[in-house]
Amino acid sequence: MDEMRAREVLTAAGFPGTAELLALGENAVFAAGDLVVKVGRDATGHPELAARAEREVAVADWLAASGVPAVRAAEHRVRRVEGHPVTVWHRLPAPVRPTEPRDLAPLLSRVHALPAPEGFTLPRRELLGGVERWLTLAGDTIDPDDADYLRGRRDGFAAAAAALVPHLPPGPIHGDALPRNVHVGPDGPVLVDLETFSTDLREHDLVVLALSRDRYGLAPRPTTPSRPRTAGTYGSGRAARSCAAPARRPAAPGSPSTPRPTRRRSPSSAAGWRHCVRTIPRSAGTPSEGTAGRRPDEVAERRLISWDSSTS
Repeated sequence: MDEMRAREVLTAAGFPGTAELLALGENAVFAAGDLVVKVGRDATGHPELAARAEREVAVADWLAASGVPAVRAAEHRVRRVEGHPVTVWHRLPAPVRPTEPRDLAPLLSRVHALPAPEGFTLPRRELLGGVERWLTLAGDTIDPDDADYLRGRRDGFAAAAAALVPHLPPGPIHGDALPRNVHVGPDGPVLVDLETFSTDLREHDLVVLALSRDRYGLAPRPTTPSRPRTAGTYGSGRAARSCAAPARRPAAPGSPSTPRPTRRRSPSSAAGWRHCVRTIPRSAGTPSEGTAGRRPDEVAERRLISWDSSTS
């Protein structure tokens, strides 16, 4: 789905076709006055996309009833417009500052303290579930050998992930717990992008932070006494134990493929794909320098401290 198609669906849903485009990825997100409209991909033949949109609205209502700061749904049902799921949300006020990793920690603590919701069921977090669809959507943007390589990594990691023994009790998780999914407004941080909410290992929400540190780095920010460090806010002992290497690796096969569906026609897509795939063995599939001979929890502790220090 490109921007032109998303605007056609937006207009068919009764919103101005000239609305400001806020984001274009798995969904197209538009600002329409005091509302935000999210246009999903065509769910024809992909009922899981419609179910995901319905679940996101249910999650928003559940978080509102539970007092967890999060984006709120303006309509409590999902529209189906020309095959596309369309959801409508209250627009958040302008951010007062950029989001930092430490803004996420207290929100995760509140989510992880919740019991299972009533009235609907959260699914398992299928970290590898989108890989095949992303590869299919990417089409000839990628080399077939690279696609086969990613499928092989997916299959290998699936067995390892199934064998993980959690340190934390399973339960509700955000599912894509990164600072980009937190909005810091006048009333403080709130969670956004709720469609990956699941019931699974709490470690999933902690692993992605460490993975982002290892693969992409995080820009240092000044320390302020009023902002506790991220690991300390959530609980450094629990966080470190949860970040063992086997728990991190299932996220890696999908990372290069995630942006491809929206960039299929970009001349630079193929080169970007090749670069992403070629760097996976160094950044996600082999031990990092200095980790040999250490227990996974020791490695995680060192990485978490390093990550936390660089962002404090």
